[in-house]
Amino acid sequence: MIGASREAFAAGRENLDSLTDNTSVDSAKLAEELGAVTALLNREVSLRRVLTDPARSGQDKAQLIASVLSGQVSGETVDLVSGLVRSRWSGSRDLVDATEELAAYAEVIAAEQAGKLDDLEDELFRFGRVVSGSHELRAGLTEPKAGKAAKAELVNKLLGGRAQPGTVRLVTSLVTNPRGRSLDQGLAAYAKLAADRRDRVVALVTTAVPLSDGQKQRLSGALAKLYGRAVLLNIDVDPQVVGGVRVQVGDEIIDGTVSSRLEGARQALEG
Repeated sequence: MIGASREAFAAGRENLDSLTDNTSVDSAKLAEELGAVTALLNREVSLRRVLTDPARSGQDKAQLIASVLSGQVSGETVDLVSGLVRSRWSGSRDLVDATEELAAYAEVIAAEQAGKLDDLEDELFRFGRVVSGSHELRAGLTEPKAGKAAKAELVNKLLGGRAQPGTVRLVTSLVTNPRGRSLDQGLAAYAKLAADRRDRVVALVTTAVPLSDGQKQRLSGALAKLYGRAVLLNIDVDPQVVGGVRVQVGDEIIDGTVSSRLEGARQALEG
């Protein structure tokens, strides 16, 4: 998002933070309802265009969305979405993106309030690892010809009873309405939301063998000094790296594995 949309989203996130600070507000329910609003706005193109029309007053747009949502979702959700449409948006799709991200953020808050944020992060990471290791699973979750119902059922088979309801809802939303994102991109975005909530970064660490607790602490400490924030290590063991450690933080990669050095030598020889 750029310009007006970025400012509008920031205001919406502040409103969500303030709303969920109230212990009487059910953050999980709020997340579920924001997900339903996202689906509505994604489906109803004409509605979202009206709601982001700069020629209409913010109050007029707030009244319109309140009339649409009244009786369908809680008053807290109506207030939050009404605040979003009062703002100015650079494009109508940005409103959908913002609502979707706020829904995911509310799931993160709900997990934190329940003392389950570590579990949420770990379950999302492990799910991504499982899917990346199975072409059949990835195809079943990402192929356009696989219907939404079939994808949702597959997610439930994989995670139902094994993961938190919030994890199941996030993954189901991602695979049934990817909206241009790959599965990996969506899971990474969720992980970032959880990390941002704790003011820390997430590092994907790939090693040939499991790290000891001491090695994890030293690596985490070194990365924290480098990035100036606490670092969560998601560790993936892959014998193909031969030795050393590969660390990825966002788009930045620190690769000290033997396999990468061998590949570099091969390319040098071929060159």
